Amino acid sequence: MKKIVLLLLLILCSANCLAQSRYVPQSTKKIVYSRDGGKCQCCGSYSNLEYDHISPFSCGGSSEVSNIQLLCRTCNRSKSNSCYCKVHNNKIGVNCCKGSTTKQSLTTAKQCSGTTKKGVRCRNRTKHTSGRCHHHQ
Repeated sequence: MKKIVLLLLLILCSANCLAQSRYVPQSTKKIVYSRDGGKCQCCGSYSNLEYDHISPFSCGGSSEVSNIQLLCRTCNRSKSNSCYCKVHNNKIGVNCCKGSTTKQSLTTAKQCSGTTKKGVRCRNRTKHTSGRCHHHQ
């Protein structure tokens, strides 16, 4: 009896883990590739394309068609866990904290001039006149 309960618990846990997977299904990839015209949604490049979560996966973003976009490797790595391509200074995602929209050009925001506890420059962007984000005000 214990083995059956343990087996059922294991099946339920693995099903729950798959439901929140970072994996993008092949059918979703085909739809996104067609919708985005086979090019990076930030810089327009046609090479080294990757499937990116518009609302970051770490912030609860799903792997559904509406939350996946094509980005080149450079833009995707630059975006990382944020909403901004730091190479092209473009907003290409949804800010999971503020719920902002996608693909707005960022002209006045700049990198925070504050430093982290480790002594490296803060990676956040800010429009504040002091040049510092809300963490370093």
